[in-house]
Amino acid sequence: MDRVTVFCFMASYGLALALELLHLWFAKAALRALALVAGAAGLVAQTLYLYSHQPPLIFQFGWMLFVAWILAVFYLSGSIHYRRVSWGVFVLPLILGLLGIGLLFGPPDPDERGLFAGNAYQPHQLWGQVHTLLLLLATVGLCIAFLASMMYLFQAHRLRTKALPGQGLRLLSLERLEAMNRRAVFLSFPLLTAGMVAGVVLIVRGSETVRWADPRVLGTFILWGVFALLLYLRFGRHLRGRQLALMTIVAFAMLLACLTVSHAGGTP
Repeated sequence: MDRVTVFCFMASYGLALALELLHLWFAKAALRALALVAGAAGLVAQTLYLYSHQPPLIFQFGWMLFVAWILAVFYLSGSIHYRRVSWGVFVLPLILGLLGIGLLFGPPDPDERGLFAGNAYQPHQLWGQVHTLLLLLATVGLCIAFLASMMYLFQAHRLRTKALPGQGLRLLSLERLEAMNRRAVFLSFPLLTAGMVAGVVLIVRGSETVRWADPRVLGTFILWGVFALLLYLRFGRHLRGRQLALMTIVAFAMLLACLTVSHAGGTP
């Protein structure tokens, strides 16, 4: 398992994406099957890597790898469930992008990892785990909302330009994509809120890794405000369609900005 590297599963996901794109021009069932095999191989390799190396979620590298792993499961399950939908053309680039961001930060140095192992969230380890898990789930939810928004905008463009049915990308209907976006946002907001509450508890109890003035903490509060505005516009002002998709993309951009900023204590 130690021989498995990030480039192993990135190459598998890249191959799966190439096969998915080929399937757009040559609608052969074998290409889709090979794409699923390549994606499954990438998921297995990534699982072995995570099990072997156990990168801490408190660093950007580990965070991106775990989110990408969950999205890889989402890709495979969605591709099997929606066999006629061009699922991977949208999900796989996001997976590769998150893995690329993780590689930009790189794995933590042994000294940093040792410091984390000795001091992380002590003596409030349970609250730290709750805080991390809730924010991780909120991140995945917003990633899914982002994917639904991108699919919605592309499908709306196809309908406006009167593209021929059955050619090119095949996507879900606008109504189903909007419902997917709405459910993902609606579920992510309470997870983000609960994760922030757990973070506040950590700060109040004197955590050494989470502080009020941390850029990540301030960015998360801004992200929560964008989320709250998005929900208000959706349910209070009945915002729908293209505007809702664009607002979701803005919230996703805010999420990426928060994830690339570290805590003052040296953690993500």
